[in-house]
Amino acid sequence: MRSLLRAYASHRYAILFYSLLLTLGAAPLLEALRHDAALLEGFLALNLLAGALGYEAGWTKRVVLILTVTAVAARFASLQGPIDASPAALAFWTAIALLGAASALRFAMRSTRIDAEHIYAALSAYLLAGIFFGVLYHGVERVWPGSFTAGGAIGEFPLFDGIYFSFVTLATLGYGDVLPVSEVARGLAMIEAVSGQLFLAVMIARLVSSHVQTADGRKR
Repeated sequence: MRSLLRAYASHRYAILFYSLLLTLGAAPLLEALRHDAALLEGFLALNLLAGALGYEAGWTKRVVLILTVTAVAARFASLQGPIDASPAALAFWTAIALLGAASALRFAMRSTRIDAEHIYAALSAYLLAGIFFGVLYHGVERVWPGSFTAGGAIGEFPLFDGIYFSFVTLATLGYGDVLPVSEVARGLAMIEAVSGQLFLAVMIARLVSSHVQTADGRKR
């Protein structure tokens, strides 16, 4: 068991990255097959747990794990209860995911030598932000109906549409098929778009600089 835990610890961000990729691949398939959103949220819950396990050992990791388990349990309990607490629970999910993204980013940037695990950490931070901003957009629409329009019409805004819009915004593609209408939705979209561009600019510069320093050190 200890050897298994050590193996996981040394590849935790690679595992997180591929779990996020699995979620991105499953999301449109589940939407096309008209599956209940709870199945997609199950994938998201696994991503949250993988992100929480990415923290280094210590009290911070224990606190984040407790918060993550509590948030996941609260969300799925709300599906069965008379009170719909899902928007608040989804916002809580997003906050935990963004903390996980910040932890992965810190891990990727603080090392002077770059290896595959640091690359996976940087990629995981980007995907975590994209996926869980989508969760937040979905929650915003639940709280303030009409915050988004799809195809020029205001109507349902499923979880997959939130994730789709999030990555279109994060990558600044601007297709225009989904639009933020309310002030809250527009403000969040601006924050995500600017954050995505800053991430790419700073992260690429950092990784290239570290790679060059590592290559120079080997030559010497």
